[in-house]
Amino acid sequence: MRKVSVVGGPGSGKSTMAAELAGRLGVPHVELDGLFHQPGWQPAAADDFQASVADAIAGDGWVIDGNYSAVQETIWQHADTVIWYDLPRRQVMRQVIWRTLRRMAYRVELWNGNRERWSNLFSRDPENSIIVWAWQKHPYYRRRYRAAMVDPRWSRLRFVRVTSHTQARRLLHDLDR
Repeated sequence: MRKVSVVGGPGSGKSTMAAELAGRLGVPHVELDGLFHQPGWQPAAADDFQASVADAIAGDGWVIDGNYSAVQETIWQHADTVIWYDLPRRQVMRQVIWRTLRRMAYRVELWNGNRERWSNLFSRDPENSIIVWAWQKHPYYRRRYRAAMVDPRWSRLRFVRVTSHTQARRLLHDLDR
């Protein structure tokens, strides 16, 4: 396990898992959100985003987290492992709501100077509200990654489905041994 794609819905814990995993493997951790979201929440140009991802996967080891379909195939062509963080929806929602409120209250800088906005808390538009996005996308990600696990195109990849934080801790602990 040297080139790992960590996927899962927003708020599932994939970035935390990816950072821990990268530290234990001694490889860079790359958040796709950090490559995609430019200042003012502007999306990176498609060519720039793909070039940034190509640079990130050029090394001999990395852990990348994110679900961007525009670059997933490129990442998976170079990956050896996919870790799918698949927590129950109710747990993901608790986590994403708490995380969002904490980020707003403490004005946590995310990527490229961006911060979560209080106005987005009341938005029903998934493009503006990570909470709405997480709710709506949860079943989509489940279908997407279940299908990927059995897709012959990805048969060379090792898929690890993580369904609890206990299982995630066990996976990390096993790496230490």
